[in-house]
Amino acid sequence: MTLASHLHPGDRIFVAGSSNEPTGLLSALRADVLPERLHFVQFPIAGYNGEDFTAWHPTFTHGTFFMTPALRKADRHRLQFLPMQMRHVYDYLARDIDVVLTQAARDRNGVLRFGPNVDFLQAALGGARALLLEVNDAIVAPAGGLAVDESRVTAMVSTDRPPYYAPAAVIDDVSRAIGERIASLVQDGDCLQTGIGAIPAAILDALSSHNDLGLHGGLIDDGGMRLIARGVVTGRCKAIDTGHHVTGMALGSAALYDWLADQPDVIFRGANYTHEVSIIRQLDNFVSVNSAVEIDLFGQVNAEFAGGRQISGTGGSIDFMRGARASRGGRSIVAMPATARAGAVSRIVNRVELVTAARTDVDIVVTEYGVARLRETSSRERAMALVELAAPEFREALREQAHAIS
Repeated sequence: MTLASHLHPGDRIFVAGSSNEPTGLLSALRADVLPERLHFVQFPIAGYNGEDFTAWHPTFTHGTFFMTPALRKADRHRLQFLPMQMRHVYDYLARDIDVVLTQAARDRNGVLRFGPNVDFLQAALGGARALLLEVNDAIVAPAGGLAVDESRVTAMVSTDRPPYYAPAAVIDDVSRAIGERIASLVQDGDCLQTGIGAIPAAILDALSSHNDLGLHGGLIDDGGMRLIARGVVTGRCKAIDTGHHVTGMALGSAALYDWLADQPDVIFRGANYTHEVSIIRQLDNFVSVNSAVEIDLFGQVNAEFAGGRQISGTGGSIDFMRGARASRGGRSIVAMPATARAGAVSRIVNRVELVTAARTDVDIVVTEYGVARLRETSSRERAMALVELAAPEFREALREQAHAIS
């Protein structure tokens, strides 16, 4: 039987994303004769995933939770952008998925494991009729990855291809200043969640003198690996998963993937665990750090929209913001440079273009110019505090707008 024979007209097909996209399997399928009216759904990441499934066939549709450069060129009538937080995405994918396409590899002991991304796999597999698996012999699976129930596998293809390695983040002066400010807000024993990019890299770099930090979040990268290896991140103070580091995916270098192969204390869990408020609230002093495109004087956050178009996705930031608020001693931080376009545009604005996070979800905001603690402040107080985070050349105009807020 060919791979295509396992697909039926009208099937809803989940394709694993980020570092676990089965590119070899996709290439084999694309070269085959596929049934019509397939609907593909994926949570891609720009720089990792570039498939536009609407380009495969004129009857195919594509659902996405994150916009990438490739998808901005897709047939807009057959592309469906779904604005959902990651915890909601998990529940959404637990329904009506017919086929799962993903990657796996053998661990050091020969056990077949998914990875290095399991965000939504268990949800999609729950009701799926078929599991088509690419077994990649070029990588060793993470020791803490999710084991594959081989009785569930419908068909396998074997490949031997290197995974996509994320380039090292370049930490500039602005990112370093922001990272140092955020590191000063982190205390020994806190449990961290960060994203990927220059600012998260700068934060992790600035935490090297801290002790007994924890890790619980959507991803682990090279910065997290280094802090664990140095003994800065130990997980000893976590009330749950004590001594373990919980993540949904790994994004980074070859050294990171090689290291994960021998780290059973790095545990991969789905978004129903990593992004679940009832889990996060059990982690005292949970510190969440996420980015933004812009923030307005009310404290509303836009993290996904610019120039009248969708540039990324809702992601998991709101899940973590609310988890941090539920955590005893928790803090949620939104971090961003004060300007964009080489200083020509302020990221502190009068009104955001689109609201990703409501003003009621925002706690602490950090730019290179300072820290604003917005929790339990009045509308006027938060507006004035945010003005001081803007670049000096934009403050006068923003201050006039802030005075109009009652």
